[in-house]
Formats: sequence, structure tokens, C-alpha cells
Amino acid sequence: MLSCYKNMLKFLDESTSSTIYTYSCSMALRWFLLLSLISIIVLLVHVTHSAARDARKAYIVYMGDKPKNGVPVTPDLHVNILRDVVDNNINNDIVHEALLLHSYKRSFHGFAAMLTEQEAQKLAGMDGVVSVFPSKQMSVKTTKSWNFLEFPETVKRSDLEKDIIIGVFDSGIWPESHSFSDVGFGPPPKKWKGICQGNNNFTCNNKIIGARYYRHLGSFEEEVESPRDSEGHGTHCASIAAGNIVRNTSINGLGFGNARGGVPSAHIAVYKVCWKDGCSDVDMLAAFDDAVADGVDIISISIGSKVPNDYFRSGLAIGAFHATRNGILVSTASGNEGPKKKTVANFAPWMLSVAATTINRQFVTKVQLGNGKIYEGLLPNIHDLQGKFYPLIYGGDAPNTTDGSNATLSRFCSRNSLKEDSIRGRIVLCDRGPAGNDDGYGAIKGGATGVILTGVKVAEELVGPLPLPASHVGLEENSHIYKYISETRNPIATIFKSEEINDVLAPYVPSYSSRGPNPMNPNILKPDVAAPGTHILAAYDHQLVGGGSRAEYNLDTGTSMACPHATGVAAYVKSFHSKWSPAAIQSALITTAKPMSAKTSPHAEFAYGAGLLNPSRAPYPGLVYDLDEQDYLYFLCSQGYSGKLLEIITRDKSSCSSKSNNETTNDLNYPSFALSIKDPKFINGVFHRTVTNVGSSNSTYRAKVVAPLGLEINVNPSVLSFTSLGQKESFVVTVKGSIEKSNIVSASLVWDDGAFQVRSPIVIHVTV
Repeated sequence: MLSCYKNMLKFLDESTSSTIYTYSCSMALRWFLLLSLISIIVLLVHVTHSAARDARKAYIVYMGDKPKNGVPVTPDLHVNILRDVVDNNINNDIVHEALLLHSYKRSFHGFAAMLTEQEAQKLAGMDGVVSVFPSKQMSVKTTKSWNFLEFPETVKRSDLEKDIIIGVFDSGIWPESHSFSDVGFGPPPKKWKGICQGNNNFTCNNKIIGARYYRHLGSFEEEVESPRDSEGHGTHCASIAAGNIVRNTSINGLGFGNARGGVPSAHIAVYKVCWKDGCSDVDMLAAFDDAVADGVDIISISIGSKVPNDYFRSGLAIGAFHATRNGILVSTASGNEGPKKKTVANFAPWMLSVAATTINRQFVTKVQLGNGKIYEGLLPNIHDLQGKFYPLIYGGDAPNTTDGSNATLSRFCSRNSLKEDSIRGRIVLCDRGPAGNDDGYGAIKGGATGVILTGVKVAEELVGPLPLPASHVGLEENSHIYKYISETRNPIATIFKSEEINDVLAPYVPSYSSRGPNPMNPNILKPDVAAPGTHILAAYDHQLVGGGSRAEYNLDTGTSMACPHATGVAAYVKSFHSKWSPAAIQSALITTAKPMSAKTSPHAEFAYGAGLLNPSRAPYPGLVYDLDEQDYLYFLCSQGYSGKLLEIITRDKSSCSSKSNNETTNDLNYPSFALSIKDPKFINGVFHRTVTNVGSSNSTYRAKVVAPLGLEINVNPSVLSFTSLGQKESFVVTVKGSIEKSNIVSASLVWDDGAFQVRSPIVIHVTV
């Protein structure tokens, strides 16, 4: 072997050598080279794995509630913790202070820091730490909508509405909008403890009474370093919830009417947590830490993650838990990942999760071809080509081959897929892509005059006004237009400005709205309710909309728009019942919602929850299903969380008693009923509930159950009598039977005293 080794060295030194080795020597060399190669690969894998483990990224270290003994929480405390977990022998040049991103200390306890995976694991094992998890990047998820909800400007208002403060977590706000003028507003309520972090280009007033911005990860390059909104999303959501009444608004004539929020007299506090690259857990928790201490009444969050996370490994769920403990309801968007099941984003029982519906308005945009044929699409087109025809081209005929694109890619008109010289000055027909969210982008950025997009369920797609003339047609219309292009030497077309028509099928849940069942606990129904989210006109960031003009109002679509509708209604309820808990307000919204139909909204309650918001009735529910902190702790015990962990979270002597350990999700006093089963032929569920009288002092409620064939639902007792307000009565619901033709069946329980009807949906579904 030694001689072989020497010969091998000789071979490596003299690459032109023609020395011939013996068969045995050759075999030995092959084995030597193979073993050497394996050693190198193992070393590379080890180095790569070590490098991955040593790579620093942002982690949240959640440590529960603030200490109760008055010990101040300071950044120095968190730096000292970092000194204990960072190995100075390996990282001699580490400045521990530089690793600390933020200290959460006003409303709960914890910090964010740049950590390696190994350091995060060390921290997770320390006493006093509830959870350690990577900071995730989340995404942001009405002239006619409030009238559609039968909530007119003349609705009865409470004098306390002017004391309501709504905290909006989003991309900031455009303070100069007429929706946020403070004319007629008095000073902020005395309870307000927040600040206006203006940074020279932003000013608060008596409408926008506070504003903060957070960016612990990433630079401010190409960003506005202040609470000012440069995306439009935050401005839009804030004005839906609490914008002033602004007369005669529109976007280039579309959606004409009076824009207003649910509670126009309420104040707004802005927490800018979203930027061009998304919304991080680090910033979200920092905003919760401040907002709770600042004194907001309701928090509105049109943000969510695409991946479900454990309750205490989600910045939003953690922040919402502490907000709820402090009497603040948190209203959230259910997500835009529908129509797939188990896509609902915000599902903790202490958060209100809101799905989106259509309203009774559609925007029809006609496309006329050179042969005179006219095809209708559904998309709000604010641009007017004045009937002028332009050359028409199919995206698949204009691939950007220079950048490696081909017809298979360019037919979707996705980013960088089109040859700009081929589409400039033309109208481009685009096919429906696999995802659909990038369709047409290449045509828009490539200098096209107009674009014709394609969808499956066109009326339900997540498409809003585009910065150029556009329509959104169905598959059949697309095929006719493509045939015209392929059979015509010089095809031409024009796109007309949209016309408004009445949508007689509304309300229904569009395909983009995320669906249940609850991915964490299928026996808690999510979403809770539904609200208008499609083509909602509201304030914007004065963006350019074409022709050099700027729009103060814009049409936008998504559950992001549905969420602030629910926020506004929750604030409206709170203005009449300032002492009600977040759970009582949430119950009022759920039990007064208008039932919707599974015929127009597939997946039934997993699409719309209890139904469509009913703002005018929401302050008068009759009965509420209330919950306090202890109820949520019992629920967490039933989910396997230990008493020791819950004691850290609350800083109280919390424990999981034998009673709480024996409870199930069905025992949480939630205003809806959901039961997941494995065997559709054997259904056996028991629910324990308690209602609180908030209607008439002397009243008698009778249970009315609506159930399909095959289900037997009993309520015991079936009559509840009350002699005073605030009185509580308990009952048990048992469900038995079988289901055969569907994986989900819907029923309902209504408590009726003649004046109030308290409706709860009952959903039985097969767990797949």
C-alpha cells in the first residue's frame, strides 16, 4: 500500500505520467480515493451543518407576564441573559448589547434577539422562559359596505363613542386624508398614555391621537421612516374601522358615495409594523407591548401567517392573549389562502377571526375586439381608453428568451417573463397561472397599454384596480379572445371603463377567504363571523392611479378589509357597554350575525362562521357567552399546557387542577359549537355552556334547535328563566346520530324570549 501511495503521489505530481499500475495497486488506490472523498463530504456536511447552526437570526424569547413584585424589567436584564447563553470562547468578538433587538416590558415580559439555533435551545430550557421561536414574516391580508350591512349613518350612537380608541396594527396611516381630519374632535381621552412618534414628516391630531413605528429587522432604505403609510393598506383599514364621514368620494368616478368608518367619532392610534418586506413577529409584539399600556380599547390587525403555529409560538397570539387579559378585544383577518381547508390564519379562541364576503356591487369591464365581439370581465377598471383600439397580443407569443423565459411561462404574463419590445403599446392577453397572484405583473411592468387577466371564479378572485386598463375574464372568454388573436393577422382590442351592477347573489364568501376547520383545535369554530371584504372603497395613501392623478380613495379586496368592519362593530358595541369583556363583545357579534347559505358559500360555517355581521343588532344580543382569564387557562390546561408554564405566563398561582385536566374543548364557554368526529356513523358530543343575561331583567328563553335528518340535538334545560340583569344560567347540549352524505353538517341553537334571538351555529364535521 505504501508503494501504491508513493506511486499515487507520483501520478498526482506528473499528470502526464503513463505509469501502469498493477490491478491490486489500482484497486487500493480506488479505495483510497473513495475513502478520501467520503471524508471530505462528511467534513463539508459537518462544516455546513455547523455554519447553519451558528447562523444568527431573530428569535422571540417569551417570558410571560410582567413580574408582580415590582422588579423593573430593563434591557440590562436581557443582556445578562444573553451573556449566559452566548459562548464567549467561540464568539470572543460578540457585543451582547448588539444582539438584543427589543425588550418587551410594558405589558408583558420577553425580548427579541439575534441568536443561533443552539443558543435558542439553551434559552428554551431556562427557568422562566415560556417559549423561544424564530420571528416570522407575516403579510397584510366603504362607500357601500356599511349600508349593505344595514348600518346607516342615522343609526343610534352612544356619547361614549368619542372616548373609544382603536389601535390599528398595519403599514401606517396617511394623516392628511379627510377621513382623519380632527375638525369637531375634542382632546384625547384622559386614559390615553401613548405618544406621537412623528419623525418630522408626520403629525398627529385629535383624531389620530398616537402613532408609533417599529422596524427591528432590515433597513429603512426605500422605506418611509415614520408612521406614514406608503403602501395604502393601513390607511384603508383604519378608515373602514373609524374614518370620518366624507361626502361624494370615488376613485375616478367608480364606487361613488359617502365614505365612512363604523365608529366615525372614535380616535385612532397607529402602530406601523408592516413594511415592503412584510410584518415581523418582533415588531408585532413590540406594538402589543405598547398598545396595551397606551390605553387602546380595541386592536385591529389585518395581518396573518400562512403557516399555523402553537398559541405561544406566535407573536400575534401571544400579544392578543395579554391584550385580552387587559380587557382589549383583538379583531383579526382570517387570511387570504382560501378556498383550501384549514387555512384560517388567526384561530386562538381569545381572538375574533373575520372572513370576507362580497357586497351587492360588482364592476363589469367590457373588452371589445376588432371583429366587434364584446366580452365581459369582472374587475374595477378606473381607466378609460375612450374607445381607442390597440394591437392585441397573447402573452405566450412574447416570451423574454433573453432571461430564459419561454411560452410556457410568458403566457401567464408573470414577472420578467415577457419581452418588453413585443408588448409595449399593446393590450396583452394572459392565461391563469398556477398560483394566480403574479399573473399580469410582467405586462404591467413591461409597458403594456392594457392587460386581460383570466380567472376560474372571476367574481371571487383577489384582484383590485390595476395601474393600467384591465379586465378579468373567465376561461371561456379567454379561449374566444385567444382564437381571435390566432386567426387574425393584426388583432386589435379596447378595454372600457367599468360599469357598476347589482350582485343579486351577495353576500357570499369568495374563494380567496381562508377556510376552517381550525388547524390547531377543530372543536373551536373559526372563522367566527364574516364581513364585507370585496372591492371596498376607503381612504388610501394618495397613490398615483394613472394619468398623473392621485387618488385619496381606492378600492381594495381581501379579509384585510373584512377585519376592520368587525373592529368598527366591536367598538360600536363597546361604546354602549364599556364594562363588557372582550369575550362578551365577541359573543354579541357572533350570536347576532345573520345566517348565510352554504349553497353560495362552499364549506358552510368553515367559510363564514356564524354568518354576516349585523351591526345594528350587535349591542343588543340578549344573552352573552362570557369568558374570563381563568376560563382560557382551563382551556389551555385541557390542551396539555402545564400549570407551571401557565404560572409563568400569568405570574399568578395558576394551576391545572383535576377539574381543568378533565375538561375538554367542548367545555370552553364559546358562543359557537363545533364537533370533529372520525366515524360519521357514530356521533356523540356533549357541550357545557353558561349564558349571562344582558337583555331584559325578567325574561324566559326557550331553546329552538334546527338540525338535519340523522342528528338528534337535545338541550337541557330547554327553558332558561332570568329575574335580573347579569344573572347566569347553565345548560348542556348533547349531539347524537350519524351523517352519511357529507363531511360537514350544519345545525343551530337559538335561545328566544320573544324580543331577543340568540343564535349559535352547530357544526359537525369528519376529521380527515
